[in-house]
Amino acid sequence: MQTNLADFIKDTPEGREADAILRACVHCGFCTATCPTYQVLGDELDGPRGRIYLIKQVLEGVEPTAKTQQHLDRCLTCRNCESTCPSGVQYGRLVDIGRAVVEKTVGRRVGDGLRRRLLHRGLLSKKSFAAALALGRAARPLLPVSLKSKVQPRRAPGSWPTAQHARSMLLLDNCVQEAMAPAIDAAAARVLDRAGITLKRVAAGGCCGALSHHLNEEDTAMQRVRANIDAWWPLVENGAEAIVVTASGCSVMVKDYGHFMQHDTAYAAKAARIAALARDISEVVANAWVQIKPAFRSVPGARAVIAYHPPCTLQHGMKLRGGVETLLRDVGFTLTPVVDSHLCCGSAGTYSVLQSEISAELKRRKLGNLTAGKPTQIATANIGCMTHLQSGTELPVKHWIELLDEQLAP
Repeated sequence: MQTNLADFIKDTPEGREADAILRACVHCGFCTATCPTYQVLGDELDGPRGRIYLIKQVLEGVEPTAKTQQHLDRCLTCRNCESTCPSGVQYGRLVDIGRAVVEKTVGRRVGDGLRRRLLHRGLLSKKSFAAALALGRAARPLLPVSLKSKVQPRRAPGSWPTAQHARSMLLLDNCVQEAMAPAIDAAAARVLDRAGITLKRVAAGGCCGALSHHLNEEDTAMQRVRANIDAWWPLVENGAEAIVVTASGCSVMVKDYGHFMQHDTAYAAKAARIAALARDISEVVANAWVQIKPAFRSVPGARAVIAYHPPCTLQHGMKLRGGVETLLRDVGFTLTPVVDSHLCCGSAGTYSVLQSEISAELKRRKLGNLTAGKPTQIATANIGCMTHLQSGTELPVKHWIELLDEQLAP
């Protein structure tokens, strides 16, 4: 693709990166066939190729409009198109650049801007979010069905291992998972304990920064990244061998810290080191599987049949495919076949709130495919996917690490 970027961006780091990405695109359209929003809406401008053209026009000086912004907003950033693209186009990075430029030029209508700010602040404030969730759970019997499905009862986390092993890893202390599903991190700690690994919580850290980043709150995103690096750095220097993330949506962000902070002279080197140490929980368990596997008991037949949903951030963002499925089968679970397992469930962070109609349709389709094989429960690898899917089904939806934890021998 030939480009002629406008003066306002062509000599900036973002412009040079965007130019290289645009030039890699060969217009083939393979990406359109695997784009969830194109499948729902059928509009070329709501597929990757159409959005690439829109971004190219904006970066070449064409004035963007609210319609331009709408097409970019509708993108889930699932990055399925990257897995499909034969030319290796880094669409996720390009759409981030395009959205930021359009946001500065077009702005937001008052209502839309207010909703985004409230959503951003509410989710970033752990105390406020936990209090609101606790109130919702207390009032759950009185809520209408549409709201009740979004406020799930709390699962008790159980005890955190007390053993201190020679090997230690740090745990990302994320923004909403602790309040919504504390059992996930506790389960991860117990599973890794069987491999002689101590999983340490670091209270000074917090949200990985992805929430702010995808809402174009870049200053806040960089503040969150710096806060995490500052919290982890002394422990990294003291021998922590990895930073473990149990939500794949956060894993992909932490693994990208090096790129995200590359132009920050004070943090670039540290960010690159942190990114190199970041591990999704699936990677850590797989690497320690020889030590962990003997700790499991057999899976009861009634609960053995499950459907697994691999989040987009795991299979497309980090290119980690098949690993979780292998672990689950190795323990004794039977995984049902799931049609279109490569497609997004519609959660995508705040997307389910900001683009609720498209999100609901994608959830309906995904749950139809997940339940077609008559599973007894559904497993996934990301808190957002988990809560989104649970709001549409009576089947239990759990993080896969919880399923492993439940099969640990006493």
